[in-house]
Order: sequence, then C-alpha cells, then structure tokens
Amino acid sequence: MVLKDTRYLVIEGPIGVGKTSLAQLLARELQVRLILEKVEENPFLKEFYKDPKHYGFQTQIFFLLSRYRQLQELRQIDLFERSTLTDYFFPKDLIFASINLEGSERALYEQLYTLLNPQVPTPDLVIYLQASTEVLMERIRNRALEFERSLMWEYLEAVNQAYNDYFFKYSDSPLLVVQTSEIDFVNRRADLNDLVKQIKQMKKGTQYYVPKK
Repeated sequence: MVLKDTRYLVIEGPIGVGKTSLAQLLARELQVRLILEKVEENPFLKEFYKDPKHYGFQTQIFFLLSRYRQLQELRQIDLFERSTLTDYFFPKDLIFASINLEGSERALYEQLYTLLNPQVPTPDLVIYLQASTEVLMERIRNRALEFERSLMWEYLEAVNQAYNDYFFKYSDSPLLVVQTSEIDFVNRRADLNDLVKQIKQMKKGTQYYVPKK
C-alpha cells in the first residue's frame, strides 16, 4: 500500500518529462495496477505536429474522448480490490486545449469537457513531474519518436508553462511536485528509492520533492 486509502494514483507532466517510464517503474515497486495512455492510437497526432492549426481540433477531440472512455473503464474497476496508477489524468486534456484551440473550436471543446469531467474519477494522489524546457527537448530527441521530430521549442515551452500554471493552483487532490531535471529514475536506483520513500510519506496538501545531491 502506498498511502492509507490511496486507490488511484496519477503521474502527470509535460511532453518528454518521463511519465510513462516512471509509471512503469513505480507500478512494479508499489505493486499496483498500471494503466497507460494510448497516445499512438490518435490518428491525427502525426499530422498535428506538422500543421497544428489545421489538425488541432481533431487531435484534441480524439484525445478527450479516448481519455474519457479509458477513465470510465477505470470507474468500473473495483478500486478497493487493488490500487491503480495511470500516466495521465483527465484535466491534462484541458491544459493542451488551452494552447491548441482558439475561438469557436475552443468554446465547443470546453462545453464537451465540462459535460464529461464530472463523470471521471478524481485521483487520491497526483505526482507532477517538472523539468526545464531544455531538458524536455533533450529527452524528446533521445527517445527519437518520428512524429515528435517537428516539435518546436516554442510549443514545448508553452506546454511546460501551462502545466506549471495549472498545478500552481491545483488543490483537488494531494499533490507531490517532483523536479526531475537533475535526477534519473530509470538508470539510478537511489533516485527511484528516494522517490518511493517520499510517496509513502505523502500527506494531504501539496509537497515538493527536492532530490538529494
């Protein structure tokens, strides 16, 4: 058990911060069920990176409905039987929509989001991973996903700032903010062990994890 009465855990953060890698490691360490976002199933994503203005709405709506369906399935699972960890949560969709959509498209999107949001579960703990935009760009290049090669620094900076703004005000769940620029959970066991310790000690409210030097 991670925390008493903690059944639904979320890892969030901007593109390239390492959500999925950490989620896979933590699921094993904490012995919880893992549900990963199916990003590759979005048929508009590759075109979006080439032409965001033209493909933004289609991309965003597909993600919104896909995430909603997946989290609806999570509601059907008996969370009291086994804790669950996901590498995203529903409000991330709104963060990206604030950047990708404008005018009537954004208004229509927000109406749909407002209808769906109350029907998805609220996490018992959110782990927010932070990194500088420079570090995010480096990690994105290292993982060499073809459709991300056209990702512009300016767009990634906007995403990074939008995440920081959102979580600065976030209070719906206990929140652990983790600065990841100087740590490596995948290749340094001590870093992972220390984070697991912080998670197990997590209490209510917002806490900040300062990695050991």
